[in-house]
Amino acid sequence: MWRLALSSSRSPQSLIVSESDAGAKNLGKPVEDEAVDKNIFKDCSKIAFYRRQKQQLSKKSTYRALLDSVTAGKESTRFQIINEAAKVPLLAEVYGIEGNIFRLKINEETPLKPRYEVPDVLTSKPSTVRLISCSGDTGSLVLANGKGDLKCHITANPFKIDLVSEEDVVMSINSLGQLYFEQLQIPPKQRATKENEEDTSDDTTQENQEELGLWEEKFRNFVDVKDNGPASIGLDFSLHGFEHVYGIPQHAESHQLKNTSDGDAYRLYNLDVYGYKIHDKMGIYGSVPYLLAHKLGRTLGIFWLNASETLVEINTEPAVKYALTQTGPVAAKQKVRSQTDVHWMSESGIIDVFLLTGPTPSDVFKQYSYLTGTQAMPPLFSLGYHQCRWNYEDEHDVKAVDAGFDEHDIPYDVMWLDIEHTEGKRYFTWDKKRFPNPKRMQELLRSKKRKLVVISDPHIKIDPDYLVYAKAKEQGFFVRNHEGGDFEGVCWPGLSSYLDFTSPKVRQWYSSLFAFSVYQGSTDILYIWNDMNEPSVFRGPELTMQKNAIHHGNWEHRELHNIYGFYQQMATAEGLIQRSKGKERPFVLTRSFFAGSQKYGAVWTGDNTAEWSYLKISIPMLLTLSVTGISFCGADVGGFIGNPEAELLVRWYQAGAYQPFFRGHATKDTKRREPWLFGEEHTQLIQEAIRERYTLLPYWYSLFYSAHVASQPVMRPLWVEFPDELETFGVEDEYMLGSALLVHPVTEPKATVVDVFLPGSNEVWYDSKTFSHWKGACTVKIPVALDTIPVFQRGGSVVPIKTTIGRSTGCMTDSPYGLWVALSTKGSAVGEFYLDDGHSFQYLHQKQFLHRKFSFASGVLTNSCADKRGHYPSKCVVEQILVLGLKKHPSSVTSHSPDGKAQPVAFTYCAKTSTLNLEKFSLNIGADWKVQIQ
Repeated sequence: MWRLALSSSRSPQSLIVSESDAGAKNLGKPVEDEAVDKNIFKDCSKIAFYRRQKQQLSKKSTYRALLDSVTAGKESTRFQIINEAAKVPLLAEVYGIEGNIFRLKINEETPLKPRYEVPDVLTSKPSTVRLISCSGDTGSLVLANGKGDLKCHITANPFKIDLVSEEDVVMSINSLGQLYFEQLQIPPKQRATKENEEDTSDDTTQENQEELGLWEEKFRNFVDVKDNGPASIGLDFSLHGFEHVYGIPQHAESHQLKNTSDGDAYRLYNLDVYGYKIHDKMGIYGSVPYLLAHKLGRTLGIFWLNASETLVEINTEPAVKYALTQTGPVAAKQKVRSQTDVHWMSESGIIDVFLLTGPTPSDVFKQYSYLTGTQAMPPLFSLGYHQCRWNYEDEHDVKAVDAGFDEHDIPYDVMWLDIEHTEGKRYFTWDKKRFPNPKRMQELLRSKKRKLVVISDPHIKIDPDYLVYAKAKEQGFFVRNHEGGDFEGVCWPGLSSYLDFTSPKVRQWYSSLFAFSVYQGSTDILYIWNDMNEPSVFRGPELTMQKNAIHHGNWEHRELHNIYGFYQQMATAEGLIQRSKGKERPFVLTRSFFAGSQKYGAVWTGDNTAEWSYLKISIPMLLTLSVTGISFCGADVGGFIGNPEAELLVRWYQAGAYQPFFRGHATKDTKRREPWLFGEEHTQLIQEAIRERYTLLPYWYSLFYSAHVASQPVMRPLWVEFPDELETFGVEDEYMLGSALLVHPVTEPKATVVDVFLPGSNEVWYDSKTFSHWKGACTVKIPVALDTIPVFQRGGSVVPIKTTIGRSTGCMTDSPYGLWVALSTKGSAVGEFYLDDGHSFQYLHQKQFLHRKFSFASGVLTNSCADKRGHYPSKCVVEQILVLGLKKHPSSVTSHSPDGKAQPVAFTYCAKTSTLNLEKFSLNIGADWKVQIQ
């Protein structure tokens, strides 16, 4: 038996105490304080559907397509697939979707009961493109899109699909014969005769039944009873010519996915893993079953729409550039292509997979967002710095920390409150002793144009006097257990029930709880943090909910586990929108996520540790989230668990300032670590890092607009910007912010120099501090002191900045702008700027926005309109322009306003660094004007 020991540690693992420890006096001491106990979680050998698939596939039983069964409907082409052993047909459907996407669905033709198909993730019903049947031989069928440049070549026996682009096979499906589909069976107890029971499986012995986990699966002291029996699926994809694959977050692993082996696979199963192990393929808080492959000339995507537990095996065979064949005195050179095989396996559901054919990275990003939605446009304040701790003790503590930022001239935007702000971990309440007047506390923050974020978890304390519990209980809004009663599990409040967010009625009710009249003490500057929503269940199997718990529609939890947190964030975001009557953008941070979570807010990497290795791994983790649609992502600055040394904390602030979501956070048993507590020198360095973030806010906001409307990631691996440069494909210690800035955080202690790779043979790069410049396609040794984070601006770009920093984003609304103009080798540059009110939906509904384009050519910088649909009055002016890479001293500089007036502009020129600094002028950011350099 497992038992609960109350503990001060945040770790749910610390609440797991073995029976042998029952008499110990120190039950409150964490079992695992700073490292994950992997014995609590399954590896592949403990997962029954994995064992079954590996065993069955070793027998090489193949499927064949019955092409005489082909029917072409308005939306899809259908045909049967049959396995000689099972003799029960499956139904395959192939769809062409707008934007060069193919969809393949495989389901039982006549299942005993419906199989789960993931709802609510796709933004709408994708527009289908009629596929044209081309002539094939008797053993094959060729389907083409309207243009005819993309074809699906379906081979009958053995069943295989080749995706062909311009006569080149770029992907093959089931070429390894790993299609696997367990058809639903009548439970053994309901079978009428012994013959029926024997016909169901080749392995009828009790021992084999238990080993294969057909109807029951044991793990530790838990038994998972499966009323529907085995129902897993699997399929393989061969990517021809590809060695580099990315995606399938969330894992604390490298950005480029690694080869797996038997018993080793990337696991997609949302789990509360405190102090997760790095360089490990175990599943942690979120799952996006979406993989990208990239090679010179082509990017592909595979989106496996399945919310049950999923495993992904990867095997890459690198290219052997030249294979020698003895054909004469001189050996012939024959190029051999590389190949990556990807094998997806899920516990249940159907095969529903989208093939994104690119061909460019940008195309694949657009194709994926067409299916699942783009990144929500965040309110501007959320791009500032966030200050969090488990927990700020009371209103006085909040007031003192808030004052500390002002005293040390450090800007910040958001104060956060963890679970202790509530009355006994009852969400939507306040501890009356600690927070007797929450509105007054929020008014203090409001006076400085700051915000408050509070936590709201999915577990609800079982307490008939707790109104939220009583209402949910009365309405039947909780997940049910296997026997039909409310599911009960242990989390922070003790015994709790869990809201069933998969139900539209529950989501609608939960959204209503955020109304100001309902959520007493809340105001319009209060926003929400969804935590523990994997869901975390302290005494459950793998610290989560039993798989046979029952959700809305009588679906078992196993069918939809990975989408549970997605639904809570959806309901929370909708609640914040509703409370403003649809006028204001929400901000919601979630720990658990799924494909499409980007539509509802931000994600972070969970309970990391204050060690250098966690700082380093945060970069590939965030890059992986970014290329799979979730641009608004970050890692807890300083590490959630443990006490960072001052040097590590400074380096983490420097890195976090150049990552999309920027929050300092720490668990309750760590030392206080507000930015001014590490001595004057370190306070100044942290202050500088945070102020750099605020300087770049116009650029950040413009990048998020691009992510929102054009699906381009904010934080980008180098291969996205330089898709034709092989050297970039494996780089993960540096990255691009948009297309203009390259960032290389320092992630090693006591570093005095870092090797920075500057891509692009035709590029020029400028150090953002020294203005030194280098040609691209080389590695540069950059000296670093503790005040240095290597950041380079790409030649040919224009970056908008703020020239003065306020104590929050709201205090900077009318402060002036500057432009950093970095010239290309041809002496030109372009950039964009986006501005709206920063908080409402007026940019969308009333087109109240400015979208400007800056271009520099032949000595003239021009500000012009990039989108004439937008109109937004702004008093803000450009007061400073820095031009990098100008090779001669100007004789004069003049500005030309829209009315045709020319004004001389004061300037200074530094021949040593080839920089021109223009200042002491005033040009409206939203007007057309020119600055001419002669």
